[in-house]
Amino acid sequence: MQDLSLHILDIVENSTKAGATLVKIQIIEDTDKNLLQIIIEDNGHGMDPEMVKTVRDPFVTTRTTRSVGLGLSLLEQAAKETGGDLSIISHTGHGTTVKATFQANHIDRKPVGDIGSTLVSLIAGNPDIDFVYNGDFHDESIELDTREVRAELGGIVPLNDPAVLKLFRDLFKKSGKPEQHEYGPEV
Repeated sequence: MQDLSLHILDIVENSTKAGATLVKIQIIEDTDKNLLQIIIEDNGHGMDPEMVKTVRDPFVTTRTTRSVGLGLSLLEQAAKETGGDLSIISHTGHGTTVKATFQANHIDRKPVGDIGSTLVSLIAGNPDIDFVYNGDFHDESIELDTREVRAELGGIVPLNDPAVLKLFRDLFKKSGKPEQHEYGPEV
């Protein structure tokens, strides 16, 4: 995976397959501490303690279509290459939280990528799931909560309606932040 937004897409797809109805995604850039954190929290089925211990192994997966599950192991590798780490907290029946921490200006840190397109893809493909996104970059914050949008639409227009998806795309184009981080850390 060439950028972190693709890692986010993969992890969130796991959340949707685990029965999540709400997925929260945070990207926090703390330039004072030279950290970039990605936190993905869901209310899905969660994992038992044994699965949490083994889920980072690329040859452990709950999928029946293939015998490898590279998502978490690749994200952990990407974090560790920058001096960061990955933590997973999960409880059966209560969901999962995945937190990846990166040294923000490390030369090996992958770019954040096009988080706007990632979120639009997730919403388009999962219109019945709610997503909360908070991008907190050192000088700007972007928030999106599909629960609020859904309430404004009053159940008349689905979240994956092309006009609604265009509004989401426009939100990220106006902010400018994802594009600024698309090419990785400044060196």
